[in-house]
Amino acid sequence: MTQQPEILHYAVSVVGKDRSGIVAGISEVLFRLGCNLADSSCTMLAGEFAMILIVSHPRPFSKTRLHDELKPVCDGMGMSLAVRTLHADEVTRQETHGEICVISVYGADQPGIVYRVTRELAGSGINIMDLNTKLIGSYEEPVYVLMLEVALPDGLTAETVEQMLENLKNELKVEIGVRIVTPVAF
Repeated sequence: MTQQPEILHYAVSVVGKDRSGIVAGISEVLFRLGCNLADSSCTMLAGEFAMILIVSHPRPFSKTRLHDELKPVCDGMGMSLAVRTLHADEVTRQETHGEICVISVYGADQPGIVYRVTRELAGSGINIMDLNTKLIGSYEEPVYVLMLEVALPDGLTAETVEQMLENLKNELKVEIGVRIVTPVAF
């Protein structure tokens, strides 16, 4: 019986001015090296593009090789690069328990929206799995958009979370919606 090779994991961060081809350039290097792209998050923030990737590769492989292969591509696009080796306890996939919900917040741009909403959620033991913000609308009338994907602890429902956020909705003068993410069966 053959033994499975040990799998190494790395966190790769790339940040720089947004332009087309960033994801294609980075993923081409990873493909050429035989890396597996396990988890990723990529977004544009005020004209900057940021990506965080969790990549894996069977041993033998090194952080230095990964960095050295990605660096010329990043330099050519004016992107900064960071590569970090992950230890076994950092790559354990954490299963989510409870309902998964999306919470949306829309309202006039003002300081404190993210803080106030996330403080309320944390106080009820709600785990934030993903958070995105964006400023939309015109310069004269900016609208702040906050989108959160959360895992509800046992005993909480989308309806109870919406009720819990009702006072905050009125204080901040924003719209807040909570909906369950329905799993799709294949």
